[in-house]
Amino acid sequence: MKKFITILIILLVAIQFIPTDKTNPPIDDSIKLTASEEVMSILKRSCYNCHSHETKWPNYSAIAPISWNIIGHVNNGRKALNYSEWKTIDPKIKIKRLERTIKTVNNGMMPLPNYLRFHDEAVLTDADKNILVEWSKAELLNLKGK
Repeated sequence: MKKFITILIILLVAIQFIPTDKTNPPIDDSIKLTASEEVMSILKRSCYNCHSHETKWPNYSAIAPISWNIIGHVNNGRKALNYSEWKTIDPKIKIKRLERTIKTVNNGMMPLPNYLRFHDEAVLTDADKNILVEWSKAELLNLKGK
């Protein structure tokens, strides 16, 4: 058992030296999302850590293997929807993302429950949800030309 614990500790220390890619690419103000202060405040508090280039990497995101999971979530979140590149998203894709925003906000799937365990500031109140849903619906109307 001692040998197993020693090997485990050596492995845990060794994996800390595997490079990780925690990035926050530069933000181009001409392509990022612009919305009302109210909407931006909610998005920045509850969504931007995974859905923008403004990720605030917590201290524990430097500890492997936790770091691998966090980096993967952020990369997947940015791939699904990136508010830092909002104005470059194809309108058809943007419509799908806005519809998905309405659905996931209404059913409590976003922010992710696992994320909320460590970030209670990101919890969406009913008022926050209503603001995001109404903003999303207004954006959809603009995109659909109605």
